[in-house]
Amino acid sequence: MERPLLVYTTFPDLASALNIGEALVRERLIACINVLPGMQSVYSWKGAVERGAEVAAILKSREGLADALAVALKARHPYDTPIILHLPVAGADADTAAWILAETQPGKSFENGTQAD
Repeated sequence: MERPLLVYTTFPDLASALNIGEALVRERLIACINVLPGMQSVYSWKGAVERGAEVAAILKSREGLADALAVALKARHPYDTPIILHLPVAGADADTAAWILAETQPGKSFENGTQAD
C-alpha cells in the first residue's frame, strides 16, 4: 500500500490557504488541508531579515502525488518561492491511511459541495 505524505507550506492569509486547499482537494491531489492561522514568522529573504504574519498549512496526500502536488501548489501559490516541505509518514493508523489514499484516487468527482461517486 502506498504511504501517506504530509506537505507543510505557508500562505500570506487564510483566504488564499483555504481557496488553494479547496482546489487541491477538488483535483484529488490532497484529501485534506489543515490551516493554522495567526502564525508570526521571522525569516531571511534576499539578504534581509523580515517579519510577517503568515498562515501555516499541512496538506494530507500520498507519496505518489508528491511531484504533481508540488507543481499544482507552486502554480497557484502567491509567493515567488513558496515553502513546500514533503514530510514522509513512517506510520499511520490503517483507517486514516486508507481514507487519504481513497480520497486522492482519480475518478471521483464532487457536485454541489458533496462528493459523488
